[in-house]
Amino acid sequence: MSQHSGVPPLTIQRLPLYLRCLIQLQSQRVDVVNSQRIAELAGTNAAQVRKDLSYLGEFGVRGLGYEVDSLVVHLARWLGLQHTRNIAIIGYGRLGAALQGYGGLQDRGFLVTAVFDNDAEKVGMPISGGIVVESMDRFAEGVKENNIELAIITVPASVAQGIAETVVAGGVKAILNFAPQRLELPSDVTVRQADLAAELQILSYHLREDFGL
Repeated sequence: MSQHSGVPPLTIQRLPLYLRCLIQLQSQRVDVVNSQRIAELAGTNAAQVRKDLSYLGEFGVRGLGYEVDSLVVHLARWLGLQHTRNIAIIGYGRLGAALQGYGGLQDRGFLVTAVFDNDAEKVGMPISGGIVVESMDRFAEGVKENNIELAIITVPASVAQGIAETVVAGGVKAILNFAPQRLELPSDVTVRQADLAAELQILSYHLREDFGL
């Protein structure tokens, strides 16, 4: 990804949103779209859309816009979605089970191929998709057997760091962490923190600031 090192982090965060909007336009049989329409769907402004897309190369025709199909292909390629990415879920509690059963992941290019847990009562349990819950003791083997590239951690905060270290030792370099615990991992590992409580606190702020509630 070194050739994209100059792309701002906020731009990277907006690109999946643009892709989702473009796929929506595809379903509506829209062939060409301008930056203003993308901005309306994405909740930003046309200048921001043009600036973000400019980091990826020269696209679009002045006065006409962007060819939807071509831009979808390019964004998918840039985001590394040319092929399905296999995922392991670590922690088969309520959240882990919900994520494993969520069909929307596969629609976006991701497939849960393995689930791991340290609870002896869960290990060996058959679940949907032909998956059997495996012990974390077999994580490294499971990575190789299932060609796992990403891991989703849904374990208690008290064990999250140790679990993450096991994940990295197994060869996985991309982690989505749902545990309310900051992970200390090598610099070559990419971690995204999914913090539901923080998002709700931000919404609470807007209720107070905007509506006095």
